[in-house]
Amino acid sequence: MPVSQLGDMTWEDLRGLEKANAVAILPTGAMEAHGPHLPLSTDVVIAEAMARAGGERLAQRGCNVVILPSVAYTAAEFGAGFPGTISIDPAAVNVMLMSLLRSLARSGLGVVALANAHLDPAHLSSLHAVVRQCRDIENVRCVFPDITRRPWASRLTDEFKSGACHAGQFESSIVMAARPELVRDALRRQLAPNPASLSAAIKDGATTFEKAGGPRAYFGFPADASADEGRRTIDVLGAILEEAVMNELGDGQANARDA
Repeated sequence: MPVSQLGDMTWEDLRGLEKANAVAILPTGAMEAHGPHLPLSTDVVIAEAMARAGGERLAQRGCNVVILPSVAYTAAEFGAGFPGTISIDPAAVNVMLMSLLRSLARSGLGVVALANAHLDPAHLSSLHAVVRQCRDIENVRCVFPDITRRPWASRLTDEFKSGACHAGQFESSIVMAARPELVRDALRRQLAPNPASLSAAIKDGATTFEKAGGPRAYFGFPADASADEGRRTIDVLGAILEEAVMNELGDGQANARDA
């Protein structure tokens, strides 16, 4: 079955969509500093790549997949010291997402999967809260495979698992594969490694990229990135989304392919 973009559909297109096996995918990211070489929209680019890859897999399983316009504004205080970062109060994010789920349910899209690439703790807390709260909405199921948690995190790259991956090899590779024209590649190749673990710094109480050891808003090894790695990682992210949705739909035998 084809994968549809909600923004490209008419209301009559959506009215005519078979809803019994419909899955809506919401890419969630942020406008946030990602080093001197990646765009502010990096998390959105990655979330959209995950949504497309997962959507194609779900369509092959017979689901009617509708990819929603991305959420690009959320809590992003870690990058607040860098121009272009836009941070929204987490409470406002919760209200917006819950309203969105109720509206989708009225349109018959009761299964919503979050394809998320923004790993700010406040943002992740908002998404988990929405998943809990939506259980009280009739005919709504919200699926959120949090890639920072088991079992999903174990499928991703060594750099990702180290926590030194903000605008590093992991994210740079994905953007190189999905939107290569947005990468300042000559600059990327010159960037020195920054092995400081952002996730470890957060556990130790850091609240900004600067305090975590990222004065240029990047962590990891961006010079080692490649489009080939990015394509493999996108496929793994798509498989994660596929498996999470199929598990929610009750297919315990789902065998999402890993790259």
